[in-house]
Amino acid sequence: MPSKKTLELKEFNLEDLKNELGETEQQFSKMTFDHATKGLENPLALREVRRDIARLKTEVRKRELEAMDETQLAKRSKIRARRRK
Repeated sequence: MPSKKTLELKEFNLEDLKNELGETEQQFSKMTFDHATKGLENPLALREVRRDIARLKTEVRKRELEAMDETQLAKRSKIRARRRK
């Protein structure tokens, strides 16, 4: 069952997703730095932000794959087949 956050991401357009991804990555790097220097009140927040980044990247990639035409998908399948060997 998809989480509520995943369902919310489907409503965004691609540009908004990329902007949100950039902001979230900046937030994560700032939180990581703060955690290394003075510590965070809730270090588990790092895990949540990291997972949010993964959700955003997954949604962006999913939309990129949906936008590909048949020749690009066929080429991608050949590359993936070579990697498996």
